[in-house]
Amino acid sequence: MKIFLEGHWVDKAKKIEVKNPFDDSVIDTVPKADASDVEQALAYAERGAKVMAKLTSYQRWKILRTAADLMAARNEELGQTISKEEGKIIAEGRGEASRAVETMMGSAEEAKRLHGETVPLDADPTGGKKLGFTLRVPCGVVAAIAPFNFPLNLVCHKVGPALAAGNSVIVKPASDTPLSALKLTEILLEAGLPPEGIQCITGSGGEIGDTLVKDRRVRKITFTGSREIGDRICRMAGIKKVTMELGSNSPLIIMPDADLNRVAAAVATTGYGNAGQTCISTQRVLTAKKVYGDFLDALKPKVEALSTGNQLDEKSKVGPMVKESEAVRVEDWIEEAVAAGARLAAGGGRRGAIYMPAVVADVTPDMRISRDELFGPAVAVTPFENIEEAIALANDSIYGLAAGIFTENVEWAMKFAREAEAGNLHVNWGPQWRVDLMPYGGLKDSGFGKEGPRYAVEEMTELKMVVFHLNS
Repeated sequence: MKIFLEGHWVDKAKKIEVKNPFDDSVIDTVPKADASDVEQALAYAERGAKVMAKLTSYQRWKILRTAADLMAARNEELGQTISKEEGKIIAEGRGEASRAVETMMGSAEEAKRLHGETVPLDADPTGGKKLGFTLRVPCGVVAAIAPFNFPLNLVCHKVGPALAAGNSVIVKPASDTPLSALKLTEILLEAGLPPEGIQCITGSGGEIGDTLVKDRRVRKITFTGSREIGDRICRMAGIKKVTMELGSNSPLIIMPDADLNRVAAAVATTGYGNAGQTCISTQRVLTAKKVYGDFLDALKPKVEALSTGNQLDEKSKVGPMVKESEAVRVEDWIEEAVAAGARLAAGGGRRGAIYMPAVVADVTPDMRISRDELFGPAVAVTPFENIEEAIALANDSIYGLAAGIFTENVEWAMKFAREAEAGNLHVNWGPQWRVDLMPYGGLKDSGFGKEGPRYAVEEMTELKMVVFHLNS
């Protein structure tokens, strides 16, 4: 595929190969853009911001709503593309394509809901002859930097609200998974988006990403990715609006009154979807000592039943990781934990880019598999004595994106809700659950700002205060 730059589909001599992680076959190539391409994109996006700001709310709604319909009509194509370039099983690829439609529809609706409010200035002693109201206006140029693990829906979570708010947007997709974003760009243009409204460029994050986020013409950055890259972006960005979604090592607390069969089913679902490559994937399973052994007994057969293989095979439940080096890393972390005293209670082992779903028991908080973000198909199980210790263990992390608890005790559930340090909290389910209309974002080093169309639109607009000084 080609990149979309300055209103045209552009090819370049230097290419990036896009590979199917299951068999390492090349499924397509994309141009490798450079800093000069970013400069062109920025100049064009500045003009594009003026074009987009002149569109009415209805026009923006119509474009996004039409795009959602086109996406729905191409669901199978988009699902296949997602699965081929990222490695998630085809059922998850189709599911992501369907979710992306909902994200775009929600963004369309928010285009109609941009409004200010009157401010009662006469509530101040000096405001008796004043009339005040606010206006919400676009930021201007939005840089949308997307991750590999949800290559369509997370792009929609950035592009949809940016366009709904009347901005122009420059999309930088992950180099491993650029095809979905380029197809979305095609669809938006077919839906009637002015060419000035979007550009999609592919290339090295260190070259085009750095150039993009440093530039003063970019007024808003929305980024999903690693904590390390997020920190780097924030240090380079300067004075501009920034939303960061930076991952987690999400804990799930299992209290002694939990239904262990229900818990095991939830962990098998929330710990291994997309081969564990989800920011809110269940990673640290904190289990009451009273039910520790019984929980492991309940979880083991469910994990061992997760068949691995070609992600396009309808029978596969877990596909390859995005590339073999990631599977090697997961293997190394688990071997390191076992060498330090943990034990492999179920699964494990690597075949190319596939790491077999694993349960690692007797994990201590100092082990890397617990301390850092694993981002792979394994869970780390750690015992605790009481609810106070469980919450302390859950909070003993630089991250705070999502957490869950299983209990029938309302007091325990409310203590967890009040004291757990995470932006998304789940009672009687694992941390990996999200619908696209909800506010989504983390605490601590998991980032700041919220996604979800309604909340992202607020992040992608500026608020003006208008005061009329009246004579009577």
